[in-house]
Amino acid sequence: MESLSPNIFVYNMQETIDFYKSIGFQVAMTVPETGDDFVWVMMVNGDVTFMFQTFESLGEELPAISRQNGASQLLYIKLKKIREYFELLKDKVTVLKGLETTFYGATEFSILDNNNYVLTFAEDE
Repeated sequence: MESLSPNIFVYNMQETIDFYKSIGFQVAMTVPETGDDFVWVMMVNGDVTFMFQTFESLGEELPAISRQNGASQLLYIKLKKIREYFELLKDKVTVLKGLETTFYGATEFSILDNNNYVLTFAEDE
């Protein structure tokens, strides 16, 4: 195995792009390649990659995938300079859990994205 890149289904692609840009991600690829009515987008920040796809583009394929925003999961993202990153984000997003040091020695905080997915950022300090 070489990497893991979640493909997250969303209803509003432009809101999703705007949200992830606001927390430091950049658009790397889109389908279609031009225009503004994207059905799939890859966004990156360092070595972290997310793919987003519209529910509409899924059609009838993969009926086991829930057609609701949010999920019973937490996306755990490791990074450097967590305190600086938290200061950049805290007034732009919904903070679910502020900076805290865990029993296993990581400093973490959690936010909610625009599609009700939980993102937890962590640094081993």
